[in-house]
Amino acid sequence: MRVVLGITGASGAAYGLSVLEEMSRLDIETHLIISRWARETIAAETDHTPESVTFMAARHYPIEDMTAGPASGSFRHNGMVIAPCSMKTLAAIASGYTDNLITRAADVTIKERRPLVLLVRETPLSPIHLENMLKLSRLGVIIMPPVPALYNRPQTVRDILKHTTGRVLDCLGIENDLTPRWGE
Repeated sequence: MRVVLGITGASGAAYGLSVLEEMSRLDIETHLIISRWARETIAAETDHTPESVTFMAARHYPIEDMTAGPASGSFRHNGMVIAPCSMKTLAAIASGYTDNLITRAADVTIKERRPLVLLVRETPLSPIHLENMLKLSRLGVIIMPPVPALYNRPQTVRDILKHTTGRVLDCLGIENDLTPRWGE
């Protein structure tokens, strides 16, 4: 299985790292793209460096490399996740503005009708944000704000991250045991 993972500069870099760590643990071939501002956010919000994060992926690409595999529809993969997804990135994807590898890869994922999961990070949401989300949702994009579930009684931030990561993997059809299932 091959998945493209974009990490943008919105607060919540830990969500992207959690997804990357779990995919690595499951031996999923992860192709990582980190935006310029995500590098700053990773350094500010986590104990990782952007360089250490890249070592968890099978491949990583510079954000400006529009010749990289994920920029092409002929690059086969099983889906793409952007975690976290900034409102800037959401707006670019919704309008088809592909000025970097994350937005281009998302555009290609949509046109090839592959799963695209966006962990959008902003609060409160403006009507512009909501319209962009609705537009993409109507195209089949999975809009997944990382809202913590409380039915599983999380005790730590790690518990919250694991639950969200499990839900992301579910959206891609990847078996996992990261979260208790309701009613099981």
